[in-house]
Amino acid sequence: MSDDGGIFGPELYEFLEELEANNNREWFNENRERYEEEVREPAFDLIRAVRPLLAEISQHMTARDTKLGGSLMRVFRDTRFSADKTPYKTNVGIQFRHLRANDVHAPGFYVHLSTESCFFGAGSWMPDRDALAAYRVAIDERPETWIAARDACQSDGWRMEGERLKRSPRDWSVDHPMISDLKRKSFIAVRDFDHGVALRPDFPSVITAWCNEMRPLMAFLCQAVDLDF
Repeated sequence: MSDDGGIFGPELYEFLEELEANNNREWFNENRERYEEEVREPAFDLIRAVRPLLAEISQHMTARDTKLGGSLMRVFRDTRFSADKTPYKTNVGIQFRHLRANDVHAPGFYVHLSTESCFFGAGSWMPDRDALAAYRVAIDERPETWIAARDACQSDGWRMEGERLKRSPRDWSVDHPMISDLKRKSFIAVRDFDHGVALRPDFPSVITAWCNEMRPLMAFLCQAVDLDF
């Protein structure tokens, strides 16, 4: 806990900045204790603080403070298919997933902390073919519900991100009134926040307030793929 009562202290960003400059196993092993004390344990504290607040929004979203399969994403990068072979992520990623969907692409909430940027996200990033098809059907069948959810993602500091297909998806007419949304490959709402927000004592409450604002989007996406919200 930081001196001002926040779960994270400024040491979080100091560690990430040093890791960016020394992204190698030797340096990380020498500073592993710092990682535990300044990054992982505070992240677990944040997850534990969010858990009861998130449960008030949805009983189906999880906040797990476990090293394996938990909400805190691994610090180790998967370099198998990347030209960048640096072994460690230089950000903290925390995902609150649906209890029936452990896939990172399933509907969920996401907190991103790095020296470069901090942001919060909600929705489904690059869903698989079946889920993407289900979202498109739901938009077609319930356009008014989708529009209300979408509009909530484009106001008060929110924006929708993600690539779109250049052409209309197969089996959908280019003249469809919702074709712009049917072209989406992700359904993600994002908002940026200042680095200092993560150091505040009320950061767990801030996160869950954002989760609550995104309830229409999350409810729509979960219902589309037969998940309770």
